[in-house]
Amino acid sequence: MKIRELRFESDIQAPRERVFAFFAEPSNLMRLTPPWIRVHWAGTPPSRMGEGQRLAYWVWLHGIPLPWRGHIRAWDPPRLFADVQDLGPYRRWDHEHRFEETATGTRVVDAVRYAVWGGECMDRWVVRPELERMFAFRRVALEQAMRG
Repeated sequence: MKIRELRFESDIQAPRERVFAFFAEPSNLMRLTPPWIRVHWAGTPPSRMGEGQRLAYWVWLHGIPLPWRGHIRAWDPPRLFADVQDLGPYRRWDHEHRFEETATGTRVVDAVRYAVWGGECMDRWVVRPELERMFAFRRVALEQAMRG
């Protein structure tokens, strides 16, 4: 199983504590998810996030509903948190969210280590372009949310 890595950075003009608090609110997951990828909590969403918190939702990828079960493996407000997929569309998914102070606000760094079903071709032609598109959407959605 080949582990792939992607890194995305977004510079947001808002204080780190505010940006982290936005990510810490479970309902904001839907605001950061593009409309072509539907996400719905399986049952009641958690009231707050924290280390060990279990996550359960449905993700529609290309119209196919897939369960996603995971947990928060690290929680260090307002510096970082990380989530891991336990069950879902990836063979492996480990997503670290880092929040770094900058002169103008906060740099959000998404570092993803993942493995896919279908190997190199599936990653090159389907998964990686979709992840790049999703994180581009997320950057714009986060900028808009922090302006409001």
